[in-house]
Amino acid sequence: MGKIKRFVLQENRHVPPFNQPARELNILNKPLWLAQRDALAPYCEIEVPITSFNELPSVPEEIIVYRDNLYFDAPYVEEFLRLARKSAIPCRVGVRSTDKAFATYAVPLSRMIQSVSKKSDNGTLREGRTREETDYYLLDMWYFPRGYQPGTPVSPLFVDSGSAEVGFYSVPDYMADRGDLTHLVTKRTIISIEHWVHLFFANVPLGIFSIGHRFEYRQQTSNFYLFKILLRALIEQTQLLSCSELVHVGRNCTINPSAVIQGPAYIGDNCTIGAGVVIQNCYIGNNVNIDQGAQLMLSVIGDGCFLPFRASLYLTVLMEHSIIAQNTCLQMCVVGRGSFIGAGSTFTDYNLLPKPLEVEATDGKFERVGQPVLGSCVGHNCRIGSGMVVLPGRMIESDVILFAKPDRRIVRKNISFEESDHHDLRPEIARLHKPKYPRLVQGEGEVPFLESW
Repeated sequence: MGKIKRFVLQENRHVPPFNQPARELNILNKPLWLAQRDALAPYCEIEVPITSFNELPSVPEEIIVYRDNLYFDAPYVEEFLRLARKSAIPCRVGVRSTDKAFATYAVPLSRMIQSVSKKSDNGTLREGRTREETDYYLLDMWYFPRGYQPGTPVSPLFVDSGSAEVGFYSVPDYMADRGDLTHLVTKRTIISIEHWVHLFFANVPLGIFSIGHRFEYRQQTSNFYLFKILLRALIEQTQLLSCSELVHVGRNCTINPSAVIQGPAYIGDNCTIGAGVVIQNCYIGNNVNIDQGAQLMLSVIGDGCFLPFRASLYLTVLMEHSIIAQNTCLQMCVVGRGSFIGAGSTFTDYNLLPKPLEVEATDGKFERVGQPVLGSCVGHNCRIGSGMVVLPGRMIESDVILFAKPDRRIVRKNISFEESDHHDLRPEIARLHKPKYPRLVQGEGEVPFLESW
């Protein structure tokens, strides 16, 4: 079959606290727009940006339309297009409410997913008001086998994520009332990126966690693949999880012999990894420098990042050109591009009070995220002083500077740009800090929601 024409609905709403549209934010070290392009490349032509369905051509040819804040991986696209072409009717991405991974990671904090439930009397569709009423959800991705015609009926098409629950922490008895610390991994992933928490989920449990799970499934179901790994480890005289079949190392890398790297892991080009570094199941970009004794587990490190000695990352995402100074610990966090976190800072992920964690949504309301533990988020171009303690679920907006002060060593609330410490300095000093990511003025550059079928 020929290539599908694809049209991309531009979504200009900013994702807090980055002050950027979702398409510019990184997932597994790629901007979202590039991740979408790579996933669709085998099936589709170059994308055409549009702002509404009115811009779609009326030519009777195969097209796909999606909003540019959706993250979907290659296995999802393959299954969606297979089922869509088989049906040969206009369809839209639907996800059943019984899909645990989607309900856990995509629904909280989302304002763009349409929930649908059936009336018990005549079976007509209506919008579900609560999760209990919802039968399925609709996302902004459509397939038209013979072009788009206004008023054409569109059917939901359901692609099972194939989720499975995996544990990642043994819960002590005194924490047992909060539930086990587990994640849901998927075979196929789709999620609407509207909040930094969605970005975290897309990178970690739905990203590298799921990649690791797919590797485990493959080695358990394919004796040939298991033999290939064993043979490679034997030839290289290394541990099974450290062989080149599971650990990709790019060109011109310098890795100290005492470093421990366990896969599945990816290390880009021109990286330097010092003595005593431990890396487990991480995705590391190009030109990254990791100094002695750093510890990285299930984390994504962007291009050009620097981690001095004894920096620690656990289930954390760093965008490009960020620095995490020595003796700093980040757990389940997201850090924007070009930001600096000072030495000895700690981003906590466990709520000491016996109450559910809540995070501020895009409409200003606080909402439960359904997670017993969660870190915090730092925007782009931030400067965070040494020795800071950041409580779970907090946001620090892009372009913020926070000095370590005797009266504020603990970040207890969200920090906006207006609260940045550089505003308190003399004007000639404050002007040295150049804000790069201004907040979107309400109503400016926004695209209205599309009507649903």
